[in-house]
Formats: sequence, structure tokens, C-alpha cells
Amino acid sequence: MNQRFPWPDERLIKAAQNGDVTSLTTVVMESQPHVRKFALSLCASPQDAEDAAQEALIILYRKIGTLRATGALASWMFRIVRNECLRQVRLLVPRSGEASTEPEASAEPSAEDAVLHRLEAERIAAAVSALPRDQRQVLIMRDIQGLPGKTVARSLGLSAAAMKSRLHRARATLRHALAVPDQALARPAGGDPRP
Repeated sequence: MNQRFPWPDERLIKAAQNGDVTSLTTVVMESQPHVRKFALSLCASPQDAEDAAQEALIILYRKIGTLRATGALASWMFRIVRNECLRQVRLLVPRSGEASTEPEASAEPSAEDAVLHRLEAERIAAAVSALPRDQRQVLIMRDIQGLPGKTVARSLGLSAAAMKSRLHRARATLRHALAVPDQALARPAGGDPRP
């Protein structure tokens, strides 16, 4: 853990949970460097990381009272940041297929179809999030955001060949990860809902 910026101590967190505004402000300020570091390691781009860090700090400020154990602040913030990064990827995933101008489908999807679609989107987002950062950045910029290869290479300071190599590795890793069924999603906690 970074000694230069320690996490807030438990007494301070407890005072913040009890409504002390000064303590709450201090908890948010002392958590900020760690939250940013989490976001930079998990999100696709520095801009996404900044957005995720800001959202996580807002959640911390508003919902610190829901934190059950004062010693669990770091893991709670990590989960919030991870979820924000995944949410950003989920928001981008449908955009890649929006070019279709087909007329509206006859009816809304069934509840089962909606759940299966959401689970698949979560599985894809989790697989993208699990990629090494350099591969994740290239994949999101090129395949999800649809940026031209030259733009991706230039913005990341890479040669075209290096960008293509990272993109190839990212796609192969993602393809492999998605080929393996995710047992946690295949069997929901409540059991298999299908008859």
C-alpha cells in the first residue's frame, strides 16, 4: 500500500459514517489517490478512469453509511470502481451494433431474453475488463468505439504494427475467455430458472 497516501483510519471512517462532515470530507480526500489508481488500472482510457473515479468518490460521499465494516473501505472502493469501469464498457458494447437501421422489432423481448442479453453483456464486459490494460485500451478504442487504427496508434503512442499486434492479442484473449463458459453466470444463485 502506498505509504505516502495512507487510507483513512477506522476512527475517521466511523466519524464520517456518523455524519461528521469534516471527517467525511477527509475520508473522500484521503481515498482519492487510491481510487484514481484503481480506475487507471481497470478502465480503458484515462478519461474513463477519471469518470469512474469521480463517480466512485460521489458514491463514497453519499453512501458511506452503507459500509458495514470500517476496515473494508479499500475493497468496497475497488468494487465500486470496477463496477463503474464495467458499466462504461457495457454502455459502449451496444454502440458497435447500432449501425443497423432496421425497423423496430414486432414486440419487446421477453423477460427471459432480456435477462440472457444482460448476462451476456456482463460476461463480455467482464472479459474485456480482465484484459491487460494495454490490450484493453486498444480493443475498446478500435473495436468498441470504432476509431480508425491510425488514430488509436497515434493516441497511444504506438506504431501501426504495435497497435495491430496488441489488438490481435486482445481479440485472441477475449475470444478464448468467451469460449469458456462462465460457471458463475451459467448457474445463477437461485438455481436454474429454466424448467
